[in-house]
Amino acid sequence: MSDVAAGRRARGGGGSARRAERTAVSFETAKFIQRNIPNFEILNEEALQIIEHNAETVLEEIGVNFVENEAALQRWRDAGADVRGERVRIPRGLARELVKTAPKSFTQHARNPERSVEIGGRNLVLAPVYGPPFVHDAKGGRRYATIADFRNFVKLGYMSKWLHHSGGTVCEPTDIPVNKRHLDMLLAHMTLSDKPFMGSVTEPSRAADSVEMAKILFGSDFVDQNTVMTSLININSPMTFDGIMMGALEEYAKANQAAIVSPFIVGGAMAPVTVAGTLTQVLAEVLAGVSYSQLIRKGAPVIAGAFVTSIDMNSGAPTFGTPEASHITYGVGQLVRRLGLPYRSAGGFCGSKLPDAQAAYESANSLNMGLLSGVNFMLHACGWLEGGLVSSYEKFVMDADQLGALHHLAQGVALDENGQGMEAIREVGPGGHYLGCAHTQANFKTAFWRSDLLDYKPYETWAEEGARDTMALAGERVQKMLADYQAPHLDEGIREALEGYVARKKESMPDAFL
Repeated sequence: MSDVAAGRRARGGGGSARRAERTAVSFETAKFIQRNIPNFEILNEEALQIIEHNAETVLEEIGVNFVENEAALQRWRDAGADVRGERVRIPRGLARELVKTAPKSFTQHARNPERSVEIGGRNLVLAPVYGPPFVHDAKGGRRYATIADFRNFVKLGYMSKWLHHSGGTVCEPTDIPVNKRHLDMLLAHMTLSDKPFMGSVTEPSRAADSVEMAKILFGSDFVDQNTVMTSLININSPMTFDGIMMGALEEYAKANQAAIVSPFIVGGAMAPVTVAGTLTQVLAEVLAGVSYSQLIRKGAPVIAGAFVTSIDMNSGAPTFGTPEASHITYGVGQLVRRLGLPYRSAGGFCGSKLPDAQAAYESANSLNMGLLSGVNFMLHACGWLEGGLVSSYEKFVMDADQLGALHHLAQGVALDENGQGMEAIREVGPGGHYLGCAHTQANFKTAFWRSDLLDYKPYETWAEEGARDTMALAGERVQKMLADYQAPHLDEGIREALEGYVARKKESMPDAFL
């Protein structure tokens, strides 16, 4: 496959290809966030030590299940764990020692090198919603997602300035067979955007397909030596690691591709109702999952994740933007930093059925929580609706616009000569105004973050223009962006090789919708 890709790449080169690349339309993307503000830390040293001790006790005395995966059980036996049936009890300190070989940060390369991202440290990478089977827009309402919707969301993500990452399953295209849709989704990310993207995890062979397609896009040697994909490996909380997810993790770790090892916590259902109890379970699951990745390949890049929500004790429905979820997200950030791992959590979470006030309140709480908790990779940063069941067109662009505020907040307070503003204070003096002073004139274009979507006009102008609310403005923005979309340049030889791989794989198996 790599020889074919190399040949296609060579035939697609030359002056015409270089001219096409120079003339292709490119949409501005802000660099990943580099925080100049402190992380919010909610736990003191005593609390951290109690939770760390309890998590090790869980691993040693209670253990975790690795189900339907005899190879994983054998790896744990060889590492020194106590394995009985599918239950793995990990001696105190073993998981923490194994975790030490995972990198503190890593680069995920994009096919456009200018859009590559650094995951870890003081950085924050923003990626869109992941996984919903439904989509929603003002015109069509709520409906099952299709591959056309999927491609639209990839286009919107590519064109969104404040998003750094194309994501993965931005919606689930239900019109494509389950065993084949990963091929179409990967092809969309690889051809319709030049931002970093995620691989498939729904079956180990689909993870292997993701690696093979990445080799066509980037070249086999480059993929062998660099990380070009991130994948989402959810743990079946409480404390169960299933064979499908672990099989996908194994494929990516062997190939030196990144995995987000992420407990899926609904407090009160999948973890204790208390914050400390949930933190204990999350840490135990993260330690077990990340250490297993290092049993596959030492140094394999990993992101320690935590998807956390609470539950409505009256209805059983998940709730978002709550104080308890913030407590847990802040706390996990502290625990993960002590492990020396990149951290994934937070997003534009909400339980609302529409992009309304509830959605805005809950999403704003969740997004700011993510920024302040030290998250390095934020999945679901835009487009999430109805508890993650829906990818919303309007909310996608509303959230993506608000991500600009996170960028500016993360810059912190400038204290250079210009930032101190003494020149302006001296020029204006008592009783004056700053609108016309030299300092204002020199800084007015960049002084304040300004939404590109929200309405700031006087009432009369707003009324004359149709009295549009934010959802209406967002709907117009979606249509304009999709109308303006132009694909980033891609070598035709590589495109043909990708499309050929997808066609051959689809032809090799019957359709399956389960």
